[in-house]
Amino acid sequence: MKELDKIAEMKQVLEAALLTAGQPLSLEDMLKLFSSRVERATLRMLLDELKQDWEDKTMELVQVATGYRFQAKAHLSSYIARMNPERQPKYSRAVMETLAIIAYRQPVTRGDIEDIRGVAANPNILRQLIERDWIDVVGQREVPGRPSLYATTKHFLDDLNLRSLSELPQVEDFSQTGMPLDA
Repeated sequence: MKELDKIAEMKQVLEAALLTAGQPLSLEDMLKLFSSRVERATLRMLLDELKQDWEDKTMELVQVATGYRFQAKAHLSSYIARMNPERQPKYSRAVMETLAIIAYRQPVTRGDIEDIRGVAANPNILRQLIERDWIDVVGQREVPGRPSLYATTKHFLDDLNLRSLSELPQVEDFSQTGMPLDA
């Protein structure tokens, strides 16, 4: 098989795998698709080519925290949402404040959250965020009582189309909202 034919076939395999996968695929996942050894640089090159190939189409290849996935372009999302009339859960201000504190200050304890928000933390809020797989317990603080430390998950980053926490908006962008993140 000619080298160009092999590259074209590899690209087709990647495209098919990414389009049919139910979740983002990591580089390690994609390397398993090929019986022969494939360099990561080659894989990245093929992913870049796929991204360019889909530029003028309805889908786009994006990189999120756990890997790569195809998704509908943002301007089409309102149309696609009509097929699935299920409403996204509405989160209260307390839930969103708690999530923001964890995202920007992680790892934090329940006590840290209470100190920043100025009110007692409802355990149901933390449970709700854990069930959504947006936060998780990542350890315990080495103080009396050993309180749990909370941090965001890769699923949280994936749901927000982020590769890392560094892509979150700057805290200064929230100065008009009155959220006490800089306390």
